[in-house]
Amino acid sequence: MFEIKSRCVLLGQYIAEHDATVRETAAVFGVSKSTVHKDVTEKLRREAPSLYRTVAAVLEKNKSERHLRGGAATKLKYELQKSASAVDQCGDHHGGVRAR
Repeated sequence: MFEIKSRCVLLGQYIAEHDATVRETAAVFGVSKSTVHKDVTEKLRREAPSLYRTVAAVLEKNKSERHLRGGAATKLKYELQKSASAVDQCGDHHGGVRAR
């Protein structure tokens, strides 16, 4: 016979193996962030305590790095906006020389 793993164990294994965030895990499994969080913080504790401890450490690390990821995303956003603005100000992509 084979063992059918519960969703919370599958989610927990994914987070532990990929060092994944709740958001990334939710996207991969097609469930909400709330579902992932509830499964790995409440249900996993009862079903697989050792996996729970591993996942809790990953989630804590992700939480401590969250401000860094957010800052990097904001920086990238404004760099992209700045480069798009520079292209718009040129008027065209041919250095001001128009084909006739």
